[in-house]
Amino acid sequence: MSDLTFLAVHAHPDDEATSTGGLYRLLADQGVRTVLVTCTNGECGDDPEGAKPDADHHDADLVAAVRATELERAVKVLGIDRLIRLGYRDSGMMGWPQNDDPECFWATPVHEAAKRLADILNEERPQVVMTYNEVGFYGHPDHIQAHRITLAALELIDYEPTLYYNAIPDSVMEIMRARWDEEDRRRAEEDAAKGIVREPEGPPSLDGEPLHMGTPDEKIGASIDVASVTDAKYDALAAHASQIGDSFWMKMSKEEFRQAMGTEWFVRATNPRALQGNVTDIFAGYR
Repeated sequence: MSDLTFLAVHAHPDDEATSTGGLYRLLADQGVRTVLVTCTNGECGDDPEGAKPDADHHDADLVAAVRATELERAVKVLGIDRLIRLGYRDSGMMGWPQNDDPECFWATPVHEAAKRLADILNEERPQVVMTYNEVGFYGHPDHIQAHRITLAALELIDYEPTLYYNAIPDSVMEIMRARWDEEDRRRAEEDAAKGIVREPEGPPSLDGEPLHMGTPDEKIGASIDVASVTDAKYDALAAHASQIGDSFWMKMSKEEFRQAMGTEWFVRATNPRALQGNVTDIFAGYR
């Protein structure tokens, strides 16, 4: 068994599979201890009947219960050693009324949640920590809050781990954006056939400004080859069927998924080991 520990701070059930599913399984297979901190229960997801959070019959507590079970399945698939749920309520997207719920993650004082996370970091002593960048990758309040509490928690502990943010290089984002556009077009056609007309959501934005989700290729600090474990990543995503079952990922065959999802990328936010360039091992400098 390795003496290395990896810990990721994710916002919702299913986030662990999307950006770190391959890394988690890869590290587990290497004997690295893996820890997952999930900040919210995911109440603002779709309910089992497909109802959105703004629907009168949407049952947030039922959604949380379903997603808790799905998360446990995904954790088992990925070989994660320890799951810690902070248990905050899902805040919904920016500007939603759920943002004002005093029990939601977005409304929680940063110092309060950071202290809880710092206690976990002091207990586990991970050499490598992962979360999202300052815009939460795509502007979600809970992702931004995960970033904030992680940085605050690192100020409370007595050592400096290497911190990474999940990322997608600009060159890859162009390909993914084309897939997303095609998926949006397909869903619009399906809705139209049912007589449903939805306003286009438009590109992600934060504070009224367009949000650029990609990262310049030259700023990527770690490119991790997870091609050997993409089947596990696919199965972990599939475990979150209530939220991801109709996604573009699940419409790929496993072979297509292997070809498209064989790398996970990260930006290095702290660098206590004075690493240079784009490493291929998330524990570069530690082994």
